[in-house]
Amino acid sequence: MNSRHYGALLNNTFLHLGFALPSSAYPMAAEAQGIPVLREFFGEALGRQLAGEGRQADLIIGNNVYAHVSDINDFTRGFKATLKPGGTIILKFPHLMRLFEYNQFDTSYHERISYLSLYTVSRLFQAAGQRVWQVEEFPTHGGSLRVYDCHADDPKADHASVAALLNEEAGRGPQRLETCQSHPDRIKNDLLAFLVEQQRNGKKVTAYGAANKGNTLFNYAVVKPDLLAYVCDAAPAKKGKYMPGSHIPILTPEYILEIRPDYVLILYWSIAEEIGKLSVDLVADSIRFATAVPESSIQ
Repeated sequence: MNSRHYGALLNNTFLHLGFALPSSAYPMAAEAQGIPVLREFFGEALGRQLAGEGRQADLIIGNNVYAHVSDINDFTRGFKATLKPGGTIILKFPHLMRLFEYNQFDTSYHERISYLSLYTVSRLFQAAGQRVWQVEEFPTHGGSLRVYDCHADDPKADHASVAALLNEEAGRGPQRLETCQSHPDRIKNDLLAFLVEQQRNGKKVTAYGAANKGNTLFNYAVVKPDLLAYVCDAAPAKKGKYMPGSHIPILTPEYILEIRPDYVLILYWSIAEEIGKLSVDLVADSIRFATAVPESSIQ
């Protein structure tokens, strides 16, 4: 289900079923590699159709797909219908527990419909007549899970990793609303306090990284141009635009060197290398770097 990563593998190794992605970009890339594409949304009906045509799969792979589907129960039942007896489903998605642990609420945006724990995924598969028999953790996206699923009556033994992680989740509480709310509220309050304090002290603050994470943070904290004059970003397509909702102008990185603010608020850790190219000149002028997520800090 992810042509970018598995196209060559599917084309050369497996009896491929194609990709149930109705949008144009990924199916076109798959077809360019000679992989047949079925342009329909995947779900129970399509799974039953494929099974009726004798096109069940021994292995189904979905990287960063499961959290983006609108009807996750129907999607899961589609796996049940499509998977051969003895087969395996491998899914990878961001882990809700790590999102709370590292205060990554700024990864919440419309493109991602579900925020998943192992507990929730296990219940989804159980309801569809399947089970999670192994799980692995990865650092990508701030902490991700790769789960291995099979039919409920499959003779595979459950790996110890499943019970261990379920127990850890139970202790950390990602199923409880109070766990979800406390960290974002603290980050919001700390950010607003920092911006108000610098404004009162006559200091200039700009932000760097006009991406989804920063936009979620600004809209949740209700940060407007009166507290933060502009955001810089190296992407040419963003130049001259505005942050959605907050309407903070987006400028090119050169403005940091020109205006010389007192603080640069880093909105996204993945642009650290990009910031590094500017940091020598900035540090020489005593410009300091600040972050709001996962914790409020000033360097």
